[in-house]
Amino acid sequence: MKNKVLKVIGGILLIVVLLLIATPFFLKGKIADIIKNKVNSSINASFDFSDADLTLFSSFPYARVTMKDITLINRAPFEGDTLFAAKGVALNMSVKELLKDASEPIILKSLKVDGGRLNIKVDKEENANYDIALEETGGQETVSANPSQSQFTLSLESYEIKDAIIQYGDASTGIFLTVEEMNHMGTGDLSLATSELDTETSGRVSFVMDSTQYLNRNPVKLKALIGIDLKENKYTFLENEALVNQLPLVFDGFVKLNEDNQEVDISFKTPSSDFKNFLAVIPEVYSKNIEKVTTTGNFTVQGEFKGVVDEKHIPKFKIDINSENASFKYPDLPKSVRNVFIDTEISNTTGITEDTFIDIRRLSFMIDEDKFNMVAKIRDLMGNTKVDAQVDGKMNLANISKAYPVPSGMDLKGILNADIATAFDMASIERKEYAKTRTKGTLLLKDFEYKSDEIPSPVILQSTAVSFNPTTVSLTELKGKTGNTDFDATGTIDNLLGFMFNNEKVEGRFNLKSNVFDISDFMVATDEGENKGEELAASSSSVPSEEKIKIPSFLDCTINASANTVVYDNLRLKDVKGTLKIKDETATLSNMSSSLFNGILAVNGEVSTKGKTPTFAMDLGMNNFSIAETFNGLEMFRTLAPIAKILHGAMNSEVRISGNLKDDFTPNLLSVTGSILAELMTSKIDAKDAPLLSALDGKLNFLDLENLNLKNLKTDLNFEDGVVKVKPFTLNYKDFAIDVAGSHSFDQELNYRATIQVPAKYLGKEVEQLMARINESSLEELTVPVTATIGGAYTNPKISTDLASGIKNITAQLVEIEKQKLINKGKDKAKDVIGDILAKNQKKTDSTKKENAEKVKDVLGGILGGTTKKNDTVTKKDSVETGSREAQKEAQKEAAKKILGGLFGKKKEPTEETKKDSVN
Repeated sequence: MKNKVLKVIGGILLIVVLLLIATPFFLKGKIADIIKNKVNSSINASFDFSDADLTLFSSFPYARVTMKDITLINRAPFEGDTLFAAKGVALNMSVKELLKDASEPIILKSLKVDGGRLNIKVDKEENANYDIALEETGGQETVSANPSQSQFTLSLESYEIKDAIIQYGDASTGIFLTVEEMNHMGTGDLSLATSELDTETSGRVSFVMDSTQYLNRNPVKLKALIGIDLKENKYTFLENEALVNQLPLVFDGFVKLNEDNQEVDISFKTPSSDFKNFLAVIPEVYSKNIEKVTTTGNFTVQGEFKGVVDEKHIPKFKIDINSENASFKYPDLPKSVRNVFIDTEISNTTGITEDTFIDIRRLSFMIDEDKFNMVAKIRDLMGNTKVDAQVDGKMNLANISKAYPVPSGMDLKGILNADIATAFDMASIERKEYAKTRTKGTLLLKDFEYKSDEIPSPVILQSTAVSFNPTTVSLTELKGKTGNTDFDATGTIDNLLGFMFNNEKVEGRFNLKSNVFDISDFMVATDEGENKGEELAASSSSVPSEEKIKIPSFLDCTINASANTVVYDNLRLKDVKGTLKIKDETATLSNMSSSLFNGILAVNGEVSTKGKTPTFAMDLGMNNFSIAETFNGLEMFRTLAPIAKILHGAMNSEVRISGNLKDDFTPNLLSVTGSILAELMTSKIDAKDAPLLSALDGKLNFLDLENLNLKNLKTDLNFEDGVVKVKPFTLNYKDFAIDVAGSHSFDQELNYRATIQVPAKYLGKEVEQLMARINESSLEELTVPVTATIGGAYTNPKISTDLASGIKNITAQLVEIEKQKLINKGKDKAKDVIGDILAKNQKKTDSTKKENAEKVKDVLGGILGGTTKKNDTVTKKDSVETGSREAQKEAQKEAAKKILGGLFGKKKEPTEETKKDSVN
């Protein structure tokens, strides 16, 4: 029997275990649908999660439902905004809740949220993104199609929120609250009409109101036992202690939620009057370990909030902060802060937000014999804020770090004297009606030294004097140095209050003098890795960190500057003068002049750091610049005109250039565009240092390029997209010209053509001998066009010319000229002979005349290309046989030779008939 009982019990347990294992598989999909349907039917938003898991073991006798990647997405007017998201949410509930229909309420026992993100927004029209509950009309929810659906029943025994972030932003009031690293937990039975909830909260709070940040990730801790009356909607603080930074506070009172408003009645105070409470208000990073600090005197904070909260009212409140003749000393610092008096009240007596005020009746302290005092009244804090304040004191700034643990690296030095009174209202400042403000007094600062990671070298202000007038701030003296730079400045600031309180830019006018002004003293090394900017192949290698200059966005000022020397990169500019206008992160230079490279540089243009990449646009006038120094000192010049390396002398130039800047404020050559008009004043060329000229000399042996005449040569360059285009220009060499045009790339790839009208006399001995044999003065002006095509790299040029074909053509021309000259000479001599024959035979017999006529005919035929009939026949026959024009010409030449030989050769022996005629 006993065995049977054990078997039955064992069987039941087995069934229970199997049910516990199997149930999650059957109910998992149902639970996910029930939760989604329940939530989405109750809200005007979209609720979803990626996965839901159900277990009965780890939380037995309860079931645990875990949801992952939860999102709650708003609908209009915050369409698409995420109101809530979480990595995971775990719900514990009774197993019987799993068996309920979707229309039945589900009672939760515990809740845990991991990695929650709550983003609350209120827009300028006061619409709130958390207002997602559906309104009911006629007892039904407006969106619900099923009248049986209802809300969750909240019956929590415990809940926990881990690593959450809460953000609250109200654009209508200018209030922004952020709670980070928030951890919160609470235990209590919330299903009861009256209960107690034991809570513990920690986090870091940031608070901004009207663009003023009052808290910045300040640590806050709160342990509170809260009495809950659900019937009255009243929550009472029973046992509570808060820690703001390190300041402990205890408080009591209640918050009651009514239908139209909320009632608040809360009071708080410090649990002790130890002056360490004051140090606890200061962020821990500055106050350090206050438990080791020796203090005397007292410090108390106490206050109350009482009244209603609705659309028009806040609770009336009063906060008193007091300290009487207190002191403190850190154990590892040599000096103490003593005679500390604080008497401050922060109040609102009407419940109207705008009527909040701060009254600093006294705030003073001493370090050694240095004393600081301040009194101030700030009215209408949330409306048209009105300030009436006075500050006076003398302070050796070096003593601050000897009495108080200032942040590392903040090593202040110098003597400060201040006596300033001010009165203004924010409405006048916002309207820039600075005449309605009243600020007067002086501020003197001597031997001030300031160090910062944002400046490479300490800034030393040797003497500073500022006087405050009702409308302006006059900088009557500012002498100092940083690194290699010294400066002496005076000027005025027109809107210091607008800059301090209204986010306005500093507007002013300044005069700046400097003996040496080194740009590198204002460049900051950053840890952004190697230089990512595009570099030319010939540029220097990248460095492990970048140096950047950023034109301050808060400046709107004009600076009249003069400096004996300005050091920029590897340049040293002398006698720099001009006007600098700074506005919208853009520096505009006007009438800037400087001595550079033994000449005068004039600059007009602008530099802007407003975009992601700094840009510049400049008009430069270069007068009498040393070409050699310019080439060595300017990378841009070496890129645009590599040939300038071999030139000696000076130049005048007008440059218009724009493009991007690298982080060290040198031009990114691959981005620049512009033009250069240059006039060279040089008489010497070192061709041996230029592979291009050496190659040309080798191809054109009639040239000695060191003898080029470059005086008053003008060139016009345009450059864009890494290509320099040269407009055609003419070089003079001896008694002829060389026309040059083409382009080269920034990496010095050449594409040029040089056209040379070469006088024939320079083309070698053969041509020169031909010209001498012809002996015609007109040939002295005979020229041959020679074209040189220049390609390849500047250091390894590829040059081709048509010189050989030119010499061949001119030789053929000279041969033809000589031939024609000989032919013409033969014609002239034949004409003389014929004339003599005709003259001598005027009185001859008819037979002699006939013979002479035949001779003239033969001569003329020879000269004009004809022959006697016999020779003509021979010529025709030869022409037919050879079929060659050359053969015909040779035949004609032979015929002419025979005729001319007959005319000018020996006389024939007289025939009998001739003798007879002679006797007669």
